[in-house]
Amino acid sequence: MSVLTTSTPSAADDAAELLRFDKSAETIRKHAQWISGGVNSNFRLNISPTPLVFERGEGPYLYDVDGNRLIDYYLGMGPMILGHKPQALVDAVKSQIDKGILFAGQTAIEAEAARLVCEMVPSAERMRFGSSGSEVDQAAIRLARAATGKRKIIKFEGHYHGWFDNVLWSTAPSVASAGPENAPIPVIGSKGQLPESADDLTVLPWNDLEILEAHLRERDVAGVIMEAAMCNQGSIHPAAGYLEGVRAACTKYGAILIFDEVITGFRLAPGGAQEKFGVTPDISTFGKAIANGFPVAAIAGRADLIDMFTTGGVVHGGTYNAQPVAMAATAATLRSLTPAVYDKIGASGTALMEGFREVFARQGVTAQVVGFGQVFHIALGLEAPARNYRDLAQMNKPAYIALTTALLYRGVRALERGAWFLSSEHDAAVIDESIAAMNDAVRALKAAGTL
Repeated sequence: MSVLTTSTPSAADDAAELLRFDKSAETIRKHAQWISGGVNSNFRLNISPTPLVFERGEGPYLYDVDGNRLIDYYLGMGPMILGHKPQALVDAVKSQIDKGILFAGQTAIEAEAARLVCEMVPSAERMRFGSSGSEVDQAAIRLARAATGKRKIIKFEGHYHGWFDNVLWSTAPSVASAGPENAPIPVIGSKGQLPESADDLTVLPWNDLEILEAHLRERDVAGVIMEAAMCNQGSIHPAAGYLEGVRAACTKYGAILIFDEVITGFRLAPGGAQEKFGVTPDISTFGKAIANGFPVAAIAGRADLIDMFTTGGVVHGGTYNAQPVAMAATAATLRSLTPAVYDKIGASGTALMEGFREVFARQGVTAQVVGFGQVFHIALGLEAPARNYRDLAQMNKPAYIALTTALLYRGVRALERGAWFLSSEHDAAVIDESIAAMNDAVRALKAAGTL
């Protein structure tokens, strides 16, 4: 599999004015002799025009080996809510490194970070730290089964809960292979997965309360795991009354409700999507924005459930759980997430969304720009906002990749799956520059017949 996916700017572009990424492409080829594909995650593979190699980050910008300055809307795929290299976090991390790195014991800083989580998150009566979203989602599923004595887990099309065998199903399936919308067929996510790992998994369409309730009535469901706002694919809002209905149905039929807030947690609000929408799950999982780029995750929830790790015979462990340097980063990040910071990010994101809508409308491009100020999504080719994964699957993905490629040549880096993450460092000047780049990219792609 090639690590270089597309090569040069469109014929409609003025190549002299556009950025080049030749050194990144060559460096990736060199690194591939030691690192499979030249990258350490499949989600960084085959990016157009090439996976990039960076030297440093500062505020809203990344600087690559070609000397390019890029406005960054990847933000580490979500974590960098305070931007790159925020001083308060840098100071906290340096201070902790002077004290030590890893003790295989407890520290005051992990208790401080845990206190902040419990104070900020509505569901967090008790919590534990982990290292990745994938692993804390596994812990949540284990707790649900232990607490209920049942086996079945319900997840939803388009929702991502990590790359392990038992949940990497129907995260981005082709509609042709996924069966009917009201009764999806679980679609495997990777070669090497055991097909029987889905024997106790049910995949349902999201935002359809009636279908979920019908499955819960069978009373054999241990847990329901979902993104409270579908931000891995599409930044889709829950339908009016949907989360409230799910909460009531899980309570009625004895299933544990798990909110995967790895993306939404500490991003949509201090208490995540559950605070924003006013619905409290039994268990929540967090990652990404919790530590602004450090490998930290958390599982939180009802004390009787989380305390099963202590008294209920449920195993949870990890060498790097609550690693002190990462805990210093966590505490510094959470202390920095003030109401003023959320207001600033929300205003910047809203302005960017509105600017992009105006560009698409002015240039006659059918697109939906939807989501939240802190994270939103662009879907080309959709006539109306998506309600679920099946709606989103109708977007024009090749055209969107062409758009993100054109933007990259103009100094704006955005995820090819459609998500745009904002930080506190994306100010008005950055937003204006980004809108101008979008206008120029759309103009060039229209002239080339791509849009």
